[in-house]
Amino acid sequence: MNRSKDRQTIELLAPAGSMDSLKAAVAAGADAVYMGGSRFGARAYAESTGEDCIREAIEYVHLHGRKLYLTVNTLLKEEELTQQLYDYLLPYYEMGLDAVIVQDLGVLSFVRRAFPDLHVHASTQMTVTGALGAGLLKELGVCRVVAARELSLRELKEISEETGLELEAFVHGSICYCYSGQCLYSSMIGGRSGNRGRCAQPCRLPYEVTDRGRKMTGSGENYVLNLKDMCTLQDIPDLLDAGVTSLKIEGRMKSATYTAGVVSIYRRYVDLYLEHGRDRFCVNPQDIKNLAELFDRGGFTDRYLHSHNHADMIALGEKPDLRQPDRNLTEYIENTYLKPQLKEHIQGKVRFEPGFPAIMELKWRDTSVRFEGRTVEAAMKQPLTEENVRRQFSKTGGTEYEFDRLETELHGDCFMPVQAQNELRREGLEALRHEVLKQHYRNAAAKPRITEEDGAAGREAGMAVSVSLEDSSCLDLLLRQKFVDRVLLDGAWIGAKDAVKCAERCHGAGKQCLYMLPPILRSTSMDLFKKEFSLLKTGGIDGFLVRNLEEVQFLREHGNTLPIQADHTLYTWNRESRRVLGMLGIASDTAPLELNSRELTKRGMEHSELLIYGRLPMMTTAGCIRNTLKGCTGTPGLLWMKDRKKMSFPVKNNCRYCFNTIYNSLPLSLFQMFDEVLRLKPAGVRLSFTIEAEDEIRQVLKLFNSILLKESGGELPEFTRGHFKRGVE
Repeated sequence: MNRSKDRQTIELLAPAGSMDSLKAAVAAGADAVYMGGSRFGARAYAESTGEDCIREAIEYVHLHGRKLYLTVNTLLKEEELTQQLYDYLLPYYEMGLDAVIVQDLGVLSFVRRAFPDLHVHASTQMTVTGALGAGLLKELGVCRVVAARELSLRELKEISEETGLELEAFVHGSICYCYSGQCLYSSMIGGRSGNRGRCAQPCRLPYEVTDRGRKMTGSGENYVLNLKDMCTLQDIPDLLDAGVTSLKIEGRMKSATYTAGVVSIYRRYVDLYLEHGRDRFCVNPQDIKNLAELFDRGGFTDRYLHSHNHADMIALGEKPDLRQPDRNLTEYIENTYLKPQLKEHIQGKVRFEPGFPAIMELKWRDTSVRFEGRTVEAAMKQPLTEENVRRQFSKTGGTEYEFDRLETELHGDCFMPVQAQNELRREGLEALRHEVLKQHYRNAAAKPRITEEDGAAGREAGMAVSVSLEDSSCLDLLLRQKFVDRVLLDGAWIGAKDAVKCAERCHGAGKQCLYMLPPILRSTSMDLFKKEFSLLKTGGIDGFLVRNLEEVQFLREHGNTLPIQADHTLYTWNRESRRVLGMLGIASDTAPLELNSRELTKRGMEHSELLIYGRLPMMTTAGCIRNTLKGCTGTPGLLWMKDRKKMSFPVKNNCRYCFNTIYNSLPLSLFQMFDEVLRLKPAGVRLSFTIEAEDEIRQVLKLFNSILLKESGGELPEFTRGHFKRGVE
C-alpha cells in the first residue's frame, strides 16, 4: 500500500439526484457528492434540482466538511455557452461550489476564464483513455480527469504516474456499452441524446444478431449490449495503489436508500484498507449480496480492470425483475442513515460574570467564533449552576451541531433568564454556521468576452468534396470522379503501408490523401500506432484526421508538421470549442452530427466539413458482440443486429485496435437538401463509405454527381436526414 494515501487524500464520491440522496450520501460517509442542476447535466431526467436546491446542497456539504461537484457534462450550443452558462454558474461559484465536471472543450475554456479559481474536472464523457489525452487536458487547466470505464488498472496507473493529475474512476454502478461520450444511438433512433443527458438506454433492449444470414443469438440471449453493473469492492487496494484518488459511485437516478447503502459499504472497505493495508483486507460475501439486493442487473463485473473485454460481462438473458430489496436491509439503512439528523461535533465554552456580557466560544475543526450575549446579572435568589447552564446550552435542536465538550465558567452568583440563554446559544451557533460557510464564499470577475476562433481562412477554391473509405479496394472508383478533391483513408481498417501506396495513387490523380486515425486509442495499441505513424509522416500523406484527445496530443508531442482536421467525435458544438482546437494546431473540423442547420449557422461553418452521406457510427465499443456470442476469432467481420422494430444495424468488429462499431440502420443523405447545405457555406462536404459494396458506392457517387450538375438524379431508396432538420433538445 502507498502509505502516503490516507483519509485526507482519498475521496469516496457519491451521486445525488435529490437533496434526500445527498443527505444520505453524506450520512453514509461520502467525502464528496456530484449533482446536476436544472441545466447542462448528463442526467436530464433525474429529480429536478433547481437553484434553491443546489444552494441548499452547497451549504449542507460545507457545513459537514464535504464537497459538492456540479455536473455541466453535456455539450452546449452556441447561445447556451455565450448567453446562459455564466449566469447559471455565478451564484453557485459565489457560494463556494467546489468543482464543475465538464465534457465540452468550449465549456472548459469558458469556465477557466470566467472562474479561474474554480476546479474543473474532465468528465468521463470526454473519453479519456490514456495519459496523452489526460496530459492535454491538464495543459488546458483541468485538475482531475474521470477515466473511461473501460480502462485497466495498468492504464489507470499510467495516467496517474505520467500526469500527476487527480484521477477519478467509477467503482460501482451502471456501465454504458459504448465508450462514454461517443454514443449517438439514443440520439439517432429517438432524438434523445446522451450528449445532452437524455439517453433512452437502447443498450438495455433485446436484439437478434445474425452473421451472413445465420442467427447467432439463441433463446434467452438477446440482450447483447446489456453490461452487468460494475462492482469493484474487492479491487479497492489495487485501485488505490494504481493512483486512483477518487472512487466514484454511479447512480444519480437511483434512490436515497440505494445511495446510502452502497456508500456505507464502500466507506467501510476504503477505511479498512487505508488503516490496515492488504493483510487485513477481506470482503465479506454478505456485503456483495447486500449490494445486489440494492440493485441487480444480472450480476456484477470488474472485468474492465483486468481485461479488454469478456463475454461474461454481458447479462445476455432476460432482464431480471427489479425486485424490492430485502426489507431488513432497507430498514437498517433508513434507520441508520436516512432518518437521524446528521450532527457535527463541536467544542464550546460559556462564561458568565455579573456586570459583563455573557460569552460563548465555539469551535468546529479549524473554525472558531466568539459571541457576546446580554449582560449577566447578579443572582438575587437562585444563581445559575454549571449543570443548569450545560443542560440549557446542550439543546442544539434542529441545528447541524451537538457538543462533544462544553465547558462552563461561572464567576460569582450569576443570573440570566432562560430566554436570554437560549438567545445566546441560538445566535452563537448561527455565528459558527455563518463562519463555516463564509470561508467558501468568492467574488466573481466580470463575464469574459467570447472572441471569434482563430484559425486558417476558408479554402479560396471553394467547397472541397471529401470521400472516406474503410476499404482501399474501391479507391480507383473514387479517383475517376472529377468532383472528389480529397480521399480520407480510415486508419482503423487501412494500414500505413497500404495508405502510403494509396496516397501516391491519389496524387497521381490530382487529389489529396488524408489519414483518419482510429476512433479510440489505448496504450495497449500504442506500439502499433507508433509504427504506423513513423511510416505515414514521411510517406506522402497530406494530413491527419484526428478523432480523440489522445491523438491530438500524440501528434503535438511527435513533431507532426502535417495539417490536422478534427472529426465529428471531437465535438465542436460552439465557437469556443473550435477556438480551443485552433490553439492546439487544428485548423479545421467536422461539423457535429446532432446540430440542425439553424444551429450550425449560429456556430459557423467556415472551417468545417459537413458529412452529407454515410452510415453514422452510433457506438464505438470495447465490447465485441462476436466475442460475446461465439468467442474471439481475431478476424474482422460484419454482423447485423435487429431490434424490436425490425430495424437492422450493421456491426463491424475491428481487430487491429480491438473495438466494435455499430452503425445506423439507414445511411444519412442530405442530397435532396443540397441547396440548404450550400447556404451554410461549409469549408467542405464529406461522403463516408463503410459497409457499402462497390456497386452501392458507384450508385451513390453517380447520384451525388447529378446533384452537383443540378440534374434530376433521384434519391436513395432508404435514408435518414439525421438531425439536419430536427436537432436534439
